[in-house]
Amino acid sequence: MTLPQTNDLEISTLRKAYLAGEITPETVFKKIAETASQYEEHNVWIYRLSEEELQSYFSRLADMNPAGYPLWGIPFAIKDNIDLAGVPTTAGCKEFAYTPTQSATLVQNLIDAGAVPVGKTNLDQFATGLNGTRSPWGACLNSHDSKYVSGGSSSGSAVAVALGMASFSLGTDTAGSGRVPAAFNHLVGLKPTCGLLSAKGVVPACKSLDTVSIFTKTGADANLVFGCAESYDQADPYSRENVYGNSQRHFGQRQGALTIGVIPQHQLKFFDDDGYKKAYESCVARLADSGVTLVEIDYDPFNEAALLLYEGPWVSERYIATRSILESQPDAMYPVVRDIIIQGKTPSATELFEAQYRLSALKQKCAQQLASIDCLLTPTAGRLFTVEEMLDKPIERNSQLGYYTNFMNLLDMAALAVPTDKTDSGLPFGVTLASFAFTDRALLSIAERIKPILQTDQLPVPDSVGKTDTIDVLVCGAHLSGMPLNWQLTERGATLSETTKTSANYRFYALTGSALGKPGLVADHENGVQIEVEVWTIPATEFGSFVADIPAPLGIGKVQLEDGRMVSGFICEPYGLEGAKDISDLGGWRAYQSSL
Repeated sequence: MTLPQTNDLEISTLRKAYLAGEITPETVFKKIAETASQYEEHNVWIYRLSEEELQSYFSRLADMNPAGYPLWGIPFAIKDNIDLAGVPTTAGCKEFAYTPTQSATLVQNLIDAGAVPVGKTNLDQFATGLNGTRSPWGACLNSHDSKYVSGGSSSGSAVAVALGMASFSLGTDTAGSGRVPAAFNHLVGLKPTCGLLSAKGVVPACKSLDTVSIFTKTGADANLVFGCAESYDQADPYSRENVYGNSQRHFGQRQGALTIGVIPQHQLKFFDDDGYKKAYESCVARLADSGVTLVEIDYDPFNEAALLLYEGPWVSERYIATRSILESQPDAMYPVVRDIIIQGKTPSATELFEAQYRLSALKQKCAQQLASIDCLLTPTAGRLFTVEEMLDKPIERNSQLGYYTNFMNLLDMAALAVPTDKTDSGLPFGVTLASFAFTDRALLSIAERIKPILQTDQLPVPDSVGKTDTIDVLVCGAHLSGMPLNWQLTERGATLSETTKTSANYRFYALTGSALGKPGLVADHENGVQIEVEVWTIPATEFGSFVADIPAPLGIGKVQLEDGRMVSGFICEPYGLEGAKDISDLGGWRAYQSSL
């Protein structure tokens, strides 16, 4: 096997070659160095590790079994506001630079999984910007057409992956910096739920809102890297434990009915970019034609929340993060960045609390809309600007790039930028999927479902998965709609999914010993009949308490529906049938109740 092309360093491809002994990490990194020299004018790197510095990582790999380390020998890039031990961290400002003795927690997690850092990448200074032009190291240029911006602030991290200098990269995302560069460079950009990736060793932008982001070529790579990087970290006061339903194993291709929220036409903005407008409309039309249910949402509360990020008091967090250099060496800061951050000095505590009150109200409005859909879909950005256009109006056009991104962390949402087919003129375009916190793997799985619809050159998909935030429960007695115990479902937020029948493999009994009466559903493949049932969808967080309230001899097991599906539902232990009345011929509990 020959070395994979430099623009095709997917993790699965490299691992296959490594495990077969067909290439070595040294060979891969030599090719990366050659590629980097070809693209120096793109201003991707602030610091790239030398052969001598890389040797310690290669020596470490020699003592590790590649099969036991999921990222063994995988090259990755690090945005230069994230610490790598022994390498300067600049945050895009030479005068701010320091050399850490320890790597950021998540960087160390990745190294422990076998990944090897290529170097530190260019960024909009102090992670303030969505365009990639605000750096003393020069504007980081778009990987597809160098006259366009690459997107920021994680500009170099995105371009490093797009141009084949890393298999994956780390960025940060406070306002869209992990999604806009992904869209502009035809990549997957995961903005995880805040707190799932440790921020220890990350130079803050807005400490209460920051998250590290991940750039990859595929959703499968994003899921793997995310799984290796995530951990609860007591050294990070904003760190959060993940939930079971959002673990790495719950990634696949989403199956079943899919409902996606979209923005009404009158609330969309493309800032005179007809190519992006047409590309987005094509995506929506393809989804509708594929059978996905599209529901319009009111985007106004999301947009109002977005405006709070820079027009509200949260800009004070950027001032706090950079105060030492802003007050001692203001000329060291990129002028546009300085003009933005200096505004954070003046907001009062009164303004902060007023903004928090308003944000809480907006969160409620947005959550109500998200509750009825599987995810929200938006353009990742409304327009791709040239470098010249961005420099001409740096604040106005940067703000336009955040129209679909700035609200995410304020509303505590997870988001995923997904590449689509390019525009008619060949420029990269993409959409973003978003939902509640802890839906990262659900979004990755939905992306795998719609990838064949939105990308004609897509790769094979992973195994199928279902929803993990809800559980379908079959009921057949007092929990049916209108029956005495139905409240145990509705008060837990369950909703009726369907009224149907079991397969013809069951007998049905009225048990003794209860004033309300208990139904006994028992499998019988020789003399069975169909029984009328309902399937209710209950939040996974409430399922345990629901099951705990079920009295013996009843319990939850797998029940087959008439269409062959197996769902969790009420069953009866055989000992409970003593003295019970066989009511199978009535076909269901309602008919039995009517016969009394």
